Amino acid sequence: MKRFAVIGLGRFGKKLAIALAMSGADVIAIDKDREEVDSIRDQVSLAVRLDSTDEEAMKAQGVDKVDVAIIGIGQGTGKGFESAVLTVVNLKQMGVKNIYTRAEDLTAGEVFSKIGATEVIYPEIESAQRWAYKLIAPQIGEKIDFAPGYSLARVKSPPSFDGKTVMDMQLRQKYNVNLVAIKRSEDSKAKKSEKGDKGGIINVPMPNTVIYEGDILMVAGSDVNLAKLPQD
Repeated sequence: MKRFAVIGLGRFGKKLAIALAMSGADVIAIDKDREEVDSIRDQVSLAVRLDSTDEEAMKAQGVDKVDVAIIGIGQGTGKGFESAVLTVVNLKQMGVKNIYTRAEDLTAGEVFSKIGATEVIYPEIESAQRWAYKLIAPQIGEKIDFAPGYSLARVKSPPSFDGKTVMDMQLRQKYNVNLVAIKRSEDSKAKKSEKGDKGGIINVPMPNTVIYEGDILMVAGSDVNLAKLPQD
């Protein structure tokens, strides 16, 4: 079982600590505020009130033995940013290999990267970007980013795709995206008649494979091109 330390129990840190614990992880939740610590005590493995800039106090609670540490300390004041920086330094000195740090802006994130953070998390920026994309391209469902600006996404087949073959659609030529797989909808016209698609999944769509309205298409491409896929 992986061990996590979540340091800073504001909105981001608290939700992350609870989500990790609910997934079965061993979680140490840390904050300087007693109320925040008490509020999460029954939902994680260990909740501790301490100052994360105190290396010895962190070691006493076993933070040096965690697999991953996530710093969610609020940085609205200079003191908060300073505490987050010192916490990263402490974790590096303790030998914690994976250190993820929340940053409120790109400048702070650059500092964290330079002092040794494994990865920087930008909740506000990333949330805004997700919502902007969702509003611009509501036809795109779940999206997995596999490189900056490129994703694997779920797209519900619109009425304009109904009854057309993969060759007819010319997704690569028209939209510069690649069709990876098809999941037939529960009421798909083809689900009962097609053979060889276990559970309604077509792992390797062929040029003559027919697409129906409501099918779930797994497509890969740039976020810009995915957003251009038709909605109706």
